[in-house]
Amino acid sequence: MHTDARLDDEADEAAFRKELAAWLSEHLTAAVADATRRGFEGDDTMEVLRGWNRELADAGWAAVSWPARYGGRDAGIAEQLAWHEEMSRAGAPGPVNVIGVSNIAPAIMAMGTEAQKERFLRPMLRGDEIWCQGMSEPDAGSDLASLRTRAVADGDDFVVNGQKTWNSLGRHADWCQLYVRTDPDAPKHKGISCLLVDMRSPGIEVRPLRTMAGDLTFSELFFQDVRVPQSALLGPLHEGWRVAMATLSHERAGVARLHLSLSERFERLLADAAGRPSLADPVVRGRLAAVYTKIACMRWTTTRELHSVARGNAPSASLGSLTKLLWSLTEQELAELAVDLLGMDGLSGPWGKGLAASRQSTIAGGTTEINRNIVAEHGLGLPR
Repeated sequence: MHTDARLDDEADEAAFRKELAAWLSEHLTAAVADATRRGFEGDDTMEVLRGWNRELADAGWAAVSWPARYGGRDAGIAEQLAWHEEMSRAGAPGPVNVIGVSNIAPAIMAMGTEAQKERFLRPMLRGDEIWCQGMSEPDAGSDLASLRTRAVADGDDFVVNGQKTWNSLGRHADWCQLYVRTDPDAPKHKGISCLLVDMRSPGIEVRPLRTMAGDLTFSELFFQDVRVPQSALLGPLHEGWRVAMATLSHERAGVARLHLSLSERFERLLADAAGRPSLADPVVRGRLAAVYTKIACMRWTTTRELHSVARGNAPSASLGSLTKLLWSLTEQELAELAVDLLGMDGLSGPWGKGLAASRQSTIAGGTTEINRNIVAEHGLGLPR
């Protein structure tokens, strides 16, 4: 019976994969693929990606791990992994609301009111409303609990004052999941609340930040006497830390995005380096083999863990941190290797931009130091 069930699961996954591949073959256009390579730089590009997002959502392919009642497919781990692999193979972008779909929506599903779920989830899924996440501050990056942005109750509103930085999609965002301090006298993990803030509210200023790679991926957000209705509170008052922990995605297979993106770039580097004398250098070939091995180990570790979760086992507390740690270091190594393989071509165009952009990979989304601590304490059981 166990074998029959496994075969049924494999058949379901194969049918899921075939259906998605056929849909992508019919709907993915050259314009969308080109917009994917350009990212979120221009308004025209953003509109192309939002149009694609609506197509995905209307067909049920934008967030397959979401419950069907909210526009998903109730996909299990194996199907989620298949979704990432087929999307990567086709070069298709996912939803515009990367942070919203993976992080913010699960928190709304878990801790939001019915009115909040009804109001926000569908527009977020379709990309009709872009979301950002207000966590990092100039003096509170990886240490979220040190945040200082304040929200003071005043009648039916909160009045917000403070600053956020390194905010992804801030210049495009319609809404922000904002973490604020509502009880300055409580221990730092206890006095935080989460608000769902309309970015068109008076008193909000958005200042795009140009990175060393030349793009405007991040923004600074300034809040001056911004009035936010108390109905915008997500979860209980002063329990924002719980909300932050609830942002653990329904889509655990999302960690597969990291090794898939590295695999795609590795294959592109080999294609661009074809025929160059540098490929005959045994030292360079050894570095290529080392990078390939690290990507293969990431794929094996991630896939093994996800299949274990699919069998009903508890997920590893440190998988996300371990995967992020390996990805960020390998991302930098791959970018540096491109320079030695391609020469000056590795310092210009997409590879040159990638080299500059790779420096942030060990900071954004959790620093290398924080991730090593999590792996050591929660994965290896070492003392704090």
